[in-house]
Amino acid sequence: MFEKKISSIDRSTNVDIFIKRPDKYREIEKFSLSSDNLITMGACASYTPASFKKNNLSLLFTKFDRIINFDKANKTITVEAGIKLSNLLNFTLKENLWLPQIPGYPSITLGGAVAANTHGKSSDTHGTIRNQIKSILIFHKTHGWMSLSDKENKNIFDLTIGGFGLTGTIVNVELELIEITGCNFTTTIEKVSSAKDAVEKLNNKDFSNLFSYSWNKTSNIKKFGEGLIFNNKVNENEKNLPIRKMNFKNKSLNKYFTFNLWNKYSIKFFQNLYYNYFTIYKNKTINDNYENVLFPYAGKETYFHMYGKKGFIESQLLVPLNKVDIFLDELEQLINVDEPDIVLFSIKKIIGKELFLRFENTGICFTFDFSKNKKNLNFLEKLDVLSIKHGVKPSIIKDSRLNSNTIKKCYNDFENFRKNLSEFDNKKIYRSELSDRIGI
Repeated sequence: MFEKKISSIDRSTNVDIFIKRPDKYREIEKFSLSSDNLITMGACASYTPASFKKNNLSLLFTKFDRIINFDKANKTITVEAGIKLSNLLNFTLKENLWLPQIPGYPSITLGGAVAANTHGKSSDTHGTIRNQIKSILIFHKTHGWMSLSDKENKNIFDLTIGGFGLTGTIVNVELELIEITGCNFTTTIEKVSSAKDAVEKLNNKDFSNLFSYSWNKTSNIKKFGEGLIFNNKVNENEKNLPIRKMNFKNKSLNKYFTFNLWNKYSIKFFQNLYYNYFTIYKNKTINDNYENVLFPYAGKETYFHMYGKKGFIESQLLVPLNKVDIFLDELEQLINVDEPDIVLFSIKKIIGKELFLRFENTGICFTFDFSKNKKNLNFLEKLDVLSIKHGVKPSIIKDSRLNSNTIKKCYNDFENFRKNLSEFDNKKIYRSELSDRIGI
């Protein structure tokens, strides 16, 4: 065991914790049974402090990264939860199979993706990762080893997917993989005149073999949401090319410059530069490799460093389809009055069903990145009120500001999740800074 000062990626939390790194199954048992409270840690790459708590134990799971079983005929694979998603794809893509619900950074582990119920760029086709999960093996200090699936311990299975690691240590996961016809993409780029225009275009797309999302400008309120839609489609002309192994450099997301470099002037400069690069200098159709498509933040860590020591806030909001227009109208009014510094704005569509605290439903997902200052924090408080008013779900795993009161009002199943979790673990053995903050 060793002690370490650790910070969340958004730099909202910086605390001392204790870490143990098991490399045998019996050590998972030993370390868990000897601790009053603990939580499991993968890559520690979530924006919020979901895998650690001050002065508590985190089980670092990086040595549990083996492939246990692969059945190509049935397109299933069982892997240990500490495997990096990029390494999992290195194996499956050679078999023309993949896991589509991939978040944007390669070092994120499978266990972390399950605990957060992640989605990827094809969220309008494939939804969240729960759609690919056939079974899970966990270890719980009180309940011991438990196999979870739709047929076995179903309630705990449902609590575990998107349950932030609070039902115990996710040890291995059986996945149902999906065929992919190639690993290189053709990316087409189209302009949008506003956020509403982007939503309309995304809503009307056929997502059967297309991954689409938008990048939108925020520096001009009169053209709020003007930007680009990126459409990634498998390049059928290059589907037989040999697959190059992904090998990402282990760059730190936790580094930062001394001062925040994002302000209204730098935001306007970089947004105009980015927009003009793709509309003037770049071809409207480009060939792209799967590393860039699946992991857009890899190699661009400087973006996070530019927020400085105070860090950033990401607000990711899932808006019901029937509320999108009125939500955008009121959002634009609020932005016009408060003039927050929005560094990044992106839109995509998601399909799914509500359950417990999962960031999942059928609707439009809006993502905003802010530097952390008083003006932006005041704006975000008003955005919380707007979200409550229109039944919008804020992502718990992305936004470290969110408190229990806001989440209760935005997640209809909050009390049901808390009740079911308490019945399973009334001692709250598995705890994190995140779980304490939101009161579960």
